Amino acid sequence: MDFEDFVQDLSSLDIISQNDKKMSVKLKGVTLQYANALRRVCLNGVPVFAIDTVDIIHNSSVLADEGIAHRLGLIPITTDLSRFNEPSKCDCHSETGCSNCKVMLILDAGESNETRTIYSSDLASEDESIKPISGKIPIVQLAPGQSIKMECYARLGRGTDHAKWNSSNIATLTDTDKEGESALTVESTGALKPEQIILSGIDEVNTKLIDFKEMINQIKD
Repeated sequence: MDFEDFVQDLSSLDIISQNDKKMSVKLKGVTLQYANALRRVCLNGVPVFAIDTVDIIHNSSVLADEGIAHRLGLIPITTDLSRFNEPSKCDCHSETGCSNCKVMLILDAGESNETRTIYSSDLASEDESIKPISGKIPIVQLAPGQSIKMECYARLGRGTDHAKWNSSNIATLTDTDKEGESALTVESTGALKPEQIILSGIDEVNTKLIDFKEMINQIKD
């Protein structure tokens, strides 16, 4: 089956198992090269949000600015692909971005008389739909009298640029007991639902194929 025919008729996509984090589907009649391309795109080719820029306003913790910024960047962020653009595709054409391609989250933990751990739940987002997937991810521990304040900017990106933008923890392709059939398993990082990753992955592969065909036709002409 040609991949374009597969895209037009997703009835060949049978669900084996599914939950909030993980999904397995059967790919019938899809050649191995197309199935593996889909697997690779599901792993790191579907755009998701991640904190990309951190402005340090104040940091008196023992952890260096770069260390905190790195930890913030690795926190999975819930993603809404219907409302936001990738920076390279946004109409603003700005290096700083706009409300259509970035979201600001503020981390503000003032001084206290007790030692405490600052968690991802302490990140306040300007958009309720774009926030850490869990509030229980530790960021830094503050001793009495220590405080931090940072402005964080999350943007859409792809895992091919940095692992923090991986849409999946794992994406595997295995043979089934039937010829011409394989099983694709995707485990989400939590930024997107697994079914969103697979469907977006199918769109991404199809778009790449169309672009490649157009490029070949231009060379022939």
